[in-house]
Amino acid sequence: MSSISVLGSGAWGTTMAQVLVDAGNSVVLWGRNNEVVNEINSAHTNSKFLPGITLPSSLSATTSIEDALRHPDYIVMAIPSQSLRENLENWQGFFPSDKPVISTLKGIELGTHLRMTEVMEKVLAIDPHNLGLITGPNLASELILRQPAGAVGASTNPELATAISEIFKTKYFRVYTSPDLIGCELAGAFKNVIALAVGMCVGMGLGENTQAMLITRGLNEVTKLGVALGAQPLTFAGLAGMGDLVATCSSSLSRNRQFGEVLGRSESYEKARAAVTKTVEGVSSAAAVVELAHLVGVEIPIIEAVADVVSNTLTPQESVQRLMALNTGAEIDH
Repeated sequence: MSSISVLGSGAWGTTMAQVLVDAGNSVVLWGRNNEVVNEINSAHTNSKFLPGITLPSSLSATTSIEDALRHPDYIVMAIPSQSLRENLENWQGFFPSDKPVISTLKGIELGTHLRMTEVMEKVLAIDPHNLGLITGPNLASELILRQPAGAVGASTNPELATAISEIFKTKYFRVYTSPDLIGCELAGAFKNVIALAVGMCVGMGLGENTQAMLITRGLNEVTKLGVALGAQPLTFAGLAGMGDLVATCSSSLSRNRQFGEVLGRSESYEKARAAVTKTVEGVSSAAAVVELAHLVGVEIPIIEAVADVVSNTLTPQESVQRLMALNTGAEIDH
């Protein structure tokens, strides 16, 4: 049994905490919302983010980051990606630099174009061998029900990748290992933007043919950009790549797809934001992904169209027209 602190008491952080408890670990969940934390400790529920779910009675929660970081064997990060740097800077004084940190975040930092583990490394001066990631096709609303699912534990340190696989292992949750931290992390960030595109098409009343084209060509864009940034191409054919992309694009439970649907139906960013109030990582990351692609000279027309829509410089209808007007070439680049 390991002692694990999960930082973030939203739907995903709470779900990760339950998986870790089910795997036999001692888990403390940190959150900044007093009401959520008190409810977890007293009623063993988190009705704000996971209504109708009863959490394990052994799961404890705290609003004190000092208490959460006092004695963990592992620290699991489950906060919104664009608030990561600010939080880490606030926590620097008591954040242990010698403990493994496992990211569950899926985003690219605006302005710096850094992956989330890179932000952690720079702000906290953590040894890269102590940084890992868990990612894959894991929708919180299904995983919290203990439905069978798979994920990838990635780290450049094979011992940490194996440890991630072991501490998260339950009867319903299988975790495979990967040394390709870059690829797994980029796949998780990029796929959210493709899910916005698919959601917009659903909202516009377009069918399965259009969605299949976007998912497939979107995977092509994601893979090309990832490889150009140092990732292994086969990563994008696995759970972290294709698996996560399919789940996020196909499920009405996905926030990114939900946001895209409202955007496609209403052509209003404001209405989409009002309808989906939780964090939508694809909206935050789209511009950063486009900037990354420009830096390495990779063409990503689908992702670029989405970035233009969420920045209010293009309507969903205009984005489809633009994509369909592009010249075609060989499907597989050599």
